[in-house]
Amino acid sequence: MVGVYRFLLTPRWLGGTVLALAAIAVCLWLGTWQLGRFEDRVTPHRATAAGPAPGAAATPLSGVLTTPDSKVSTVTVGKPVSVTGSYDAGRQLAVPNRTVDGRQGYYLLTPLRTAAGGPAVAVVRGWLPGSPGAQLPAPPTGQVTVDGRLQAPETTDTSGAVDGGLPTGQLGMISPATLVNLLPYPTYDGWVAADGVSAGLTAVPTAQPAGGDGLTARAFQNLGYTLEWFVFAGFVGFMWFRLARREAEAAQDLALGLDPVLDQPEPATP
Repeated sequence: MVGVYRFLLTPRWLGGTVLALAAIAVCLWLGTWQLGRFEDRVTPHRATAAGPAPGAAATPLSGVLTTPDSKVSTVTVGKPVSVTGSYDAGRQLAVPNRTVDGRQGYYLLTPLRTAAGGPAVAVVRGWLPGSPGAQLPAPPTGQVTVDGRLQAPETTDTSGAVDGGLPTGQLGMISPATLVNLLPYPTYDGWVAADGVSAGLTAVPTAQPAGGDGLTARAFQNLGYTLEWFVFAGFVGFMWFRLARREAEAAQDLALGLDPVLDQPEPATP
């Protein structure tokens, strides 16, 4: 039986075997690489969902967003940060139609001015139930230090505003693109959800970034590519085995004096 497979030692089959092994190795490497890309996208998503570790030290906001043009990413979302400045009480905003713990209410957003001439920070001081009133709770006066969690800019207006828009003093979504029309000074990307809230306010939980680089369709695309490359590797191995088996069967038929095509005895030589 072993003699039937002697054809594997021929130059043609040795070259084909090396080529098949190289193709399998490349497919496995590409599949492993795509799996690594999937893990790279999922890990920040899991870290954001889990929230900061208990007792995690807050990092100065300027150390996370080093310039006003720095963008919040899935790596920095939920990161504990601290920022020092003074609240701009005259430009407080209510962000209506926000749900916390299954209850409907609104966010209380107050711009925090940092150093003179520096960008401001959109700080959500907390959540309040019901609809925004004419008088919003006043922020602390003087210089304050706010500890909170960095959040990504919102991309969807969930305020439920119709053609008439929102009343003055209300905001549909928290984003630099909407704040630039309401504030006379630049702001950092994203916003900060304060941890230490005043009496009557509820701390806002960390929100998952929409359309970011976390657990999105792109991550599942990487997972699909992983499966495809592993299937390709298995297909190459299957085809090599199939061709080798057919070659061995043909060699065995020739040894028995059978026609390898018609599977019939060869005609006698006249």
